[in-house]
Amino acid sequence: MTVDPASPRFGESSTAHDVIEGIDLHGRNALVTGASSGIGVETVRALAEAGATVVLAVRDVEAGRSTADEIRARNPAADLRVLELDLADLDSVKRLSGAWSGPLHLLVANAGVMHVPERRTARGHEWHFGVNHLGHFALATGLHGPLASADGARIVSLSSSGHGASGIRFDDMHFRRTPYDSGLAYGQSKTANVLFGIEATRRWRDDGITAAAVMPGGIWTGLQRHWDPAVLAEMKVRYSDGVKTVEQGAATSVFVATRAELGVGAPAYWEDCGPADVVDDIVDGIHGVVRHALDPDAARRLWSESEALIG
Repeated sequence: MTVDPASPRFGESSTAHDVIEGIDLHGRNALVTGASSGIGVETVRALAEAGATVVLAVRDVEAGRSTADEIRARNPAADLRVLELDLADLDSVKRLSGAWSGPLHLLVANAGVMHVPERRTARGHEWHFGVNHLGHFALATGLHGPLASADGARIVSLSSSGHGASGIRFDDMHFRRTPYDSGLAYGQSKTANVLFGIEATRRWRDDGITAAAVMPGGIWTGLQRHWDPAVLAEMKVRYSDGVKTVEQGAATSVFVATRAELGVGAPAYWEDCGPADVVDDIVDGIHGVVRHALDPDAARRLWSESEALIG
């Protein structure tokens, strides 16, 4: 895979197919979490279109197989595998990473949960933090060897403009001492996704591994299943002009996986196939990255805390 800084200009209306055109990923291995629905499906489709061998890491294996069959129906040459992965279960994460063989060139941490009523993982971690951040953190660190052996591996971490709601609550990450708030919980986990990319790039640069976070855009998928129906209806009206299709939503993930210039000091948060502006507040609900998500000290501390939490 060769990154071409002079590649065509892509933007908010670009699709994953647009971005992947002209990219050759034959001989490359990719793993996409949450690959059986939404933008995960389109990410897999695009990477397979470019010739990558793609592993669909999914909680529901049957759904993963159905997705793989649907992609192969359109692209018989697609090289796909389906593996079970429950990000809320660190033993499941360990089984997948322990069974991996060969280099891993692309890891797309796509799976996520949003605004879930108060819930905890088996180890007592708040659900958003446990699934969106800790599960992917354990997966990436467990796969460090295969990533390092790939000579130029990339990690794409799916964040959201929701990160603006909260930085990392280091004094109470799991809402044990303060009332639970699903918006803050989701926001904290999305900030963690950005900070992970910053610290992974810093720690693993000598291994040739780079990472960055992406905001896919405003997309209506099953991710909003826990929203109040009245609020969801209002939001669909308010943001009707800026809504993306799932094909457009996967574009920035594919762009960062294959075209963006990454590394220490490079942009850590991308949207609409380009670096996001640093803002004090996400006033339109979609664009920009808030400064607390770019704090290198917070990134280092979160990494240490996460190592302790996954044991």
